[in-house]
Amino acid sequence: MKNIVVFGAGGHAKAVIDAIEREGRYRISGLLDSYKAAGSEVYGYRVLGNEHYIADHRENIHGGIVAIGDNWTRALVAARIAALYPGFPFVTAVHPGAWIARGAELGQGTAVMAGAIVNSDTVIGEHCVLYPKASVDHDSRIGDYVTLAPGATTGGNVTVGEYSVISLGANVIHSVSVGEHTVIGAGATVLSDIGGYAVAYGTPAVIARSRAAGERYL
Repeated sequence: MKNIVVFGAGGHAKAVIDAIEREGRYRISGLLDSYKAAGSEVYGYRVLGNEHYIADHRENIHGGIVAIGDNWTRALVAARIAALYPGFPFVTAVHPGAWIARGAELGQGTAVMAGAIVNSDTVIGEHCVLYPKASVDHDSRIGDYVTLAPGATTGGNVTVGEYSVISLGANVIHSVSVGEHTVIGAGATVLSDIGGYAVAYGTPAVIARSRAAGERYL
């Protein structure tokens, strides 16, 4: 069993740790976090330091996953790790209670939680998060660093641009596109295309305002 590290030590990291443990493909050597003191613990795993810890322990670390909930922050951390350690392998975490259908693809660094569904021939990008009971139907394309919150659902042939968020209980009907860096509000129903860099909500969802890349949404 390969040893990996988890980048992050907050609430989202707990869910990722649970998925990794239950999947049973990797052994967690510890956590790396720039904001928690080395030696503190989450679920029995010690915070070993920050990402620079890898430099002196590379031979014993075979990969890792960025367990940070915010899309933009997750991307910054992943980019920093890739720059420090070219070729560093990011692993996926798929809870055994999730359903990954035939022909579906998951990008590196993606986490899929209990009860989530990725249906046939759907492609999920890198470093995405599908929370419990999120569902992406067949032949959809989800960009890198996208989050589908608990209960978010898409129909088939849906496209979601990178860094976007489909919030709790929101629905996106089939063959609709959501642009990059866009947040679809909780409980919204998306019936037509929504462009990039926007916040949209309601039923049917309409754009309420523009949104900048990296703007907080959690």
